[in-house]
Amino acid sequence: MNSIITTETPATAAPIRRGALHTLSILVNNEPGVLMRICQVFSRRGFNIDSLVVSEGRNANFSRMTIGISGNPDGLDQIIKQVSKLIDVIHCFEHTSDDSVTKELIMIKIACAEAERSQALHITAHFDGKTVDLTPSSMIVMITGDSPKIDAAVTMFSQFQIIETVRTGKVVMARGEQPT
Repeated sequence: MNSIITTETPATAAPIRRGALHTLSILVNNEPGVLMRICQVFSRRGFNIDSLVVSEGRNANFSRMTIGISGNPDGLDQIIKQVSKLIDVIHCFEHTSDDSVTKELIMIKIACAEAERSQALHITAHFDGKTVDLTPSSMIVMITGDSPKIDAAVTMFSQFQIIETVRTGKVVMARGEQPT
């Protein structure tokens, strides 16, 4: 008999928040040690990194970091100034939903018998998701959207046994002509 091992926290556990949520976009030189120096600035100021996405830009010499942080908003301007002064940082901006588009991706693996499959597929379709893997006893669903949509999808899928989730964290792009 196969048993499913899960690394997830129960759906009833509330996430720990340590202050207001902020999304920063940081353009950096693609060099070793840059991320460590940026993380030290957040740590010294008592901000927690909730999500982190780093990828090489169109030019391989640069990387874009999108960092979701929580902490006292009074210290945010100081953090942005300190990060901007670091070697290898080109610029650092805070983005809000008014000036940017923010999306996340989640993959959810659920235990799903054949009898439950149509209900799981219905939930997937509701959230404009896609089934990326299907076995006789489980399925993996991929959903993209803003944070509330992702949270709602996880809540709906919690009626099944969630084996595992993998969530990207936020990616952000400034609207219009404004740089990200």
